[in-house]
Formats: sequence, C-alpha cells, structure tokens
Amino acid sequence: MGNTLVTLSNAGAWIAKKTLMHLTNNLVMGRSVHRTYKNEFVGKRNGNTLSIRKPARFTTTENADITNDMQNIEDENITLKVDQRAVVAWEFSSEQLTLDVEDFSERFLLPAAQTLANTIDRKVLEEYKNVYQATGTAGTTPTTFAAFGHAAQKLDESACPDEDRKLVMNSPARWSMVDALKGVMNPPMVEDYVKRGYLGKLADMPIMMDQNVHTHTRGALGGTPLTNGAGQTGASLITDGWTASTKVLLKGDIFTLPGVYRVNPQSRQSTGALQQFVVTADATSDGSGDLTLAISPSIVTTGARQNVDAAPADGAALTVVASHTANLAFHKNAFALVTVPLHLPGSAVWKSRYTHDGLSIRVVRGFNIMTDVEAIRLDIQYGTKTLYPELACRLMG
Repeated sequence: MGNTLVTLSNAGAWIAKKTLMHLTNNLVMGRSVHRTYKNEFVGKRNGNTLSIRKPARFTTTENADITNDMQNIEDENITLKVDQRAVVAWEFSSEQLTLDVEDFSERFLLPAAQTLANTIDRKVLEEYKNVYQATGTAGTTPTTFAAFGHAAQKLDESACPDEDRKLVMNSPARWSMVDALKGVMNPPMVEDYVKRGYLGKLADMPIMMDQNVHTHTRGALGGTPLTNGAGQTGASLITDGWTASTKVLLKGDIFTLPGVYRVNPQSRQSTGALQQFVVTADATSDGSGDLTLAISPSIVTTGARQNVDAAPADGAALTVVASHTANLAFHKNAFALVTVPLHLPGSAVWKSRYTHDGLSIRVVRGFNIMTDVEAIRLDIQYGTKTLYPELACRLMG
C-alpha cells in the first residue's frame, strides 16, 4: 500500500513544493517575465507596495568644457502593489485521504496548479493595456513572417536588448502562423510546425501560445477629436471635438498624432514612424466636447528622456486604433510578476509554505470535527506591473 497523506509528517511541505512545480510548468506569460526583484531591483517595501527606482538616463556632449553641460539626475520611481490573491480550495472526506501521494498530485494538485497558472497568466497579460507600441492590422490574425519581423523591428527601434525577447500569441494566431510557415524547406521544422504546432524561435524570439491573451475593445469615440492647444508636453493631452457623452476612450486604447514622430532613445534621431500613445485611464466625455486624456508615454521633446521630435500642433487629429487581439512581443524586463511569502497562521496545525525561483505558495489544511470533512487551500499573493513599456509591442490580431 502506498503512503497516505494522513501519515505523512511532511505532507504540507510536499504539497506546497509539488504544487509550485506544477504551477511553474504550466505558466506561460508568468514564466517569461521578470520575477527576481529582490536581487535586481533597488527598492523598498511599504506594506504591500514596492517602490522601484528605474535607471538614470543621460545625454552626451561634444564639448571639452562641460561647465554648461552638467546634467541633473532625474530619478524615476514606479510602484508595484502586491495586492492580488489567487486561491484554490476544496474539501474531501477522510476516505479520500487514503491515496498514494502521486495519485493525490495527479488528481488534485495538478489541476489546482493549472487553475492558478491560468489566473496569474491572464493577470500578467492584462498589462498589455500599458503597452503603447503596436503593429499588425487590428482585427486581422497575423499570417506572415513579416508580422513577426515588424514586431521585432519595433523592439529594435526602442533599443530593446536582443536577449530575453519572447512573443506570446493566442491560439488562432499560432495556428495561422503554422499554416503560413508549413512550406519552409527544412523538414524537421515542417514536422514541428504541422504535427505539434511548435513554432520555435522566429525573428529572434521564442514563440509561445497562451489562451489567456486578451482582446481589447476600443472606446466609443464620437465626433472628431483634436488636440486643443499647441506645444503640449507631459502625461496629459487636452483635446476637444468629442460628441459622445460616454466612455469615448478606454484604458489601453492606442492613438497617433500627425507630425509627432518617435525618436531612437539612444541617438534621439527620428525613426520616421509616428509615436504611438496609450490611454492610461478610461476617458468619459461630459458632452461639452472638451476632454483631457491621461496618456503614456509622456510627450518629451528634449533632454535625456526625449521620445518625440516635436510636440503636437493645435488641432491635430487623433487616429485611434480599432479593437484587436493583444498578442505581445516583449523583453523579459518589460513586465514584472512578484509573489511574496504569505504569513503562516499560528492557529493552523497543518500548514506549509514554499518559495522558489521568484514564486511563493502557501498550503493550509484544516478539519471540521462536526462534518468529518477536511479542507485544503492553496494561496498565492502576487502583483504585476509594467516596468518598461518601451520594451514591449502588441502584435495585433
């Protein structure tokens, strides 16, 4: 007879470790982003909030005399709240405890871990709303290698490192690309494409599928939205020309402005492509036609953080991207997933916690003497954050 959970003195530790292993194996997006903040971030934790300091940026000078070229350090901090909870809990009878530990793992822990993984992946993928770069055609599933190439080009133009890039797409995009690439001449690659749907590494990015990729629905719009005032800079944009009295733009909507071109973050030279902006908060018009939008990135025309070659003119028309699937090409450091070890309740006799590779899970089990039923819960406390949106790009579908 196999070991049973009733007699295992270290059952709690075993369950926590086994579940975390299953969780790690089932994560797609969560496994692909930055997790080890403790070793690599300079920050301080206050309650459930982390304050993270981003690296300084500088400009160069060609003068030997630097008297007039000294630069002020522009500290930029972002906060990350570890305020999300993912829990799977269930009850079982004393009879159901008479299981071999591996049977228990397959019957209960694996599906529980899959549920947790999907919850976390979906939350990390929701960070797409902070990504302002996009390529492809909204509403049309990408079907060519050029689609990958255009996404990689966007990352190149943002000075994104070549290493640790990835592309996560939904199932329709995955299988459309399999069909598009099945004619390549390399037989082993064809076998991988057709038999397993495995795309491997294309355009210098490993390709992965995640059914949790979000579909973005554009706001209602209404009227002819225009900038209201020339020379606007910063993280807000004053507009007019709206006619609808509803949420005309939603968080995650992307738009461009004529004459406002993005610059390379290192050379500050125009890339020849219009800068894309994302709306960072739902925008509701009151019917007057005037509306101030919260946007990212901030419009910066000079200095170390310059990102555009000019501020928008007065009366510049906003061109808003249509609804689309938000497949994501990104560098690992574009997003963060942070988990923290949860407190082990003192009143619980049977409990354990396991932390590994930037992930932490807690398991607690209790017994109801009145009903002769055991209950077990698996908890993960986590938070997600977009750290460097310039290191990500939506591949629209």
